[in-house]
Amino acid sequence: MFTLVIGGAASGKSEYAESLVLRSPHRPRYYIATMEPFDEEGRRRVEKHRRMRADKEFETVERYTDLSSVRLPGRGAVLLECVGNLAANELYSPAGAGSVEGAVSAIVGGVDALLEQCKDLVVVSNEVFTGGADYAGGTEDYLRLVADVNRALAKRADRVCEVVCGLPRYYKGAAE
Repeated sequence: MFTLVIGGAASGKSEYAESLVLRSPHRPRYYIATMEPFDEEGRRRVEKHRRMRADKEFETVERYTDLSSVRLPGRGAVLLECVGNLAANELYSPAGAGSVEGAVSAIVGGVDALLEQCKDLVVVSNEVFTGGADYAGGTEDYLRLVADVNRALAKRADRVCEVVCGLPRYYKGAAE
């Protein structure tokens, strides 16, 4: 089962997505973390999240770019958190794809590779383009990238839901 969970900042999307994986009967549980820590604050945040997941039997896999290179030893349940970080890394990191088209291909191809390795996949992404219309610099490219990935993943997904104020609304498929 492939579920795409989207939502705005602090909408509750991550908590909801995690709850879907925790309800999955499939083991092992993998948490693919895409936030690359660039400073001490980032490293503390990553460590805090690792501790929070440890009691939930997640095996954390850090992957900032090149999602298709992830190899999972068991066909369990996977939580990919999140497309927004992965998109920024693929677009701006020296190790990334470097272009919107390349990043879309890398992320969607990486999700396809994960789908072949697990029984349940839950992908968290950001809702984009509701915050205004005048974006500076490369922000428009980044937002277009996330929107393109969201559309491509929504086509592939069995279920698509948006979380607003902690409440999931399904647009494709149905809640469990």
